[in-house]
Amino acid sequence: MSCLVYYITDRAQFPGDERARRRALLAKVAEAARAGVDYIQLREKDLSARELEMLVRDALGAVCDSTPLRTENRELRTRLLINSRTDIALAAGADGVHLRSDDLSAGEVRAIVQLSGRRPTTTDHFLVASSCHTAAEVFWAESEDSDFAVFAPVFGKRGSVGTPPAGIGALREACRAKISVVALGGITVENAASCVDAGAAGIAGIRLFQENKIEDVVRALRAL
Repeated sequence: MSCLVYYITDRAQFPGDERARRRALLAKVAEAARAGVDYIQLREKDLSARELEMLVRDALGAVCDSTPLRTENRELRTRLLINSRTDIALAAGADGVHLRSDDLSAGEVRAIVQLSGRRPTTTDHFLVASSCHTAAEVFWAESEDSDFAVFAPVFGKRGSVGTPPAGIGALREACRAKISVVALGGITVENAASCVDAGAAGIAGIRLFQENKIEDVVRALRAL
């Protein structure tokens, strides 16, 4: 099975004013979609609900415009997940939500989706990803019907203080779960293979994608 590729956005890393950063972010989203990234997580936590919904709609447009031959079947194109805000993900028509470790459970999100009237089909399944920091949290996410877990930080995160890396051993333990586990935290093209060897189904990152040509990163990760 090909390595899953998961790009997490952070427009604060781009230079310029808010308008310039937004343009740069949408350009990266389009670049990621053209390169065939599996998932993009919009992680712009500082935006108001209205601002975030507008950005989600623009990002969805960027994904669709960048992959016209892959969008008839939602399963075949880059999927857009929204950080924490299930309500906005549903309102804007995003593909799913990424839950923080202190967020609602995946089961609670499933109930919200059902009440919203959105019905899952074979090509329109509302995805729920769960952020996990221990193997126990991954097994809990599995029991709560998460589609997959994002396990972090595997390695030391640049500029991070007070967040010790979990390490490859902890990642290997987490990957014993039946759901897919995507590795995050200090991962580079050079050390990604050790995560896949430990059982990770995919690789996630922010700087990994925002500071490099995404096509090159995807090509390297797919080859693992």
